[in-house]
Amino acid sequence: MLPDSDRFLLKKIARDAIHYGLANDTPMPLDTGCLPTSVLEKQASFVTLFIAGALRGCIGSLTAVYPLAEDVAKNAYAAAFRDHRFETIAEPSVADLEIHISVLSEPQIIPCNSEYSLLEQLHPGRDGLIIEDGQYRATFLPAVWDAIPSPERFVHELKRKAGLDKDYWSATLLCYRYHTETF
Repeated sequence: MLPDSDRFLLKKIARDAIHYGLANDTPMPLDTGCLPTSVLEKQASFVTLFIAGALRGCIGSLTAVYPLAEDVAKNAYAAAFRDHRFETIAEPSVADLEIHISVLSEPQIIPCNSEYSLLEQLHPGRDGLIIEDGQYRATFLPAVWDAIPSPERFVHELKRKAGLDKDYWSATLLCYRYHTETF
């Protein structure tokens, strides 16, 4: 678990990245030289934006490529200005943004040879899920269980998000679970 000071810092970085994006129409460069080492370890994150309780943007990474602080800055910018489901954030909306940051654990393969086997291994409310088959890939964060508490529906909706039929199954379908620390 991240200490409160790191959580506060990451939320500040996310908000600063959005303000910088508004002013400069580009991602914020991040000076990592003055940051604590705890936020410089490579970790994957998602940044989810809400206005008045409504989803306003959600972008993230599934694999740890960048230092956590940099990953959060990039994803905050992308959630505000690159999530194709929403209009870009405008200045009047920034003050109303609620920013949620999810830091992901390393995804672990779920050995399963059928949808039934996958469903038996899921932990609703705890597991984030990634499915992929060739070019098709999608994820749901653990928070999505709040909206879709049924494991079967959770998996079906995730398949649809990936561009697959809800009843699709293949020997080449890969499933991964991960957990998040969300604040």
